Amino acid sequence: MKQIFINLPVKDIEASMNFYKQLGFTVNPLFCFDDQKCMVWSDQIYVMLQTLEMFKSGNKKRLVDPKINTIATFTLPVESLDRLNEIIENGVKAGGTESTPTIDEGFMQVRNIEDLDGHNWGIICLNIDKFKEMRGKE
Repeated sequence: MKQIFINLPVKDIEASMNFYKQLGFTVNPLFCFDDQKCMVWSDQIYVMLQTLEMFKSGNKKRLVDPKINTIATFTLPVESLDRLNEIIENGVKAGGTESTPTIDEGFMQVRNIEDLDGHNWGIICLNIDKFKEMRGKE
């Protein structure tokens, strides 16, 4: 089984949990504690929202502010442009910020949203057949 657990430091764990629910994540109570909430995107993708204290306890490096520093961005594919737009609109309503204008490359549309702490998520709708055709690859 191959999975990824993305650990994100957050200032307000309950507000962040609500934000991620609005994007379409679900809660996995098995991995939830007072200082950590497990948000599931798919069977393979888990986001572990951790209080700043918990995140710092397992990390000796200085923690930077994701509202001013970019250290990583994350991209989630969706099946349709309607779903992409719905996710971004729900995220903005839940307190997120759309960080850049929509990118439309013909074969792929991308909208970016920052969570309450400044972590950046790209939501993409990719037409893989158009992409393969454009690249001349199967």
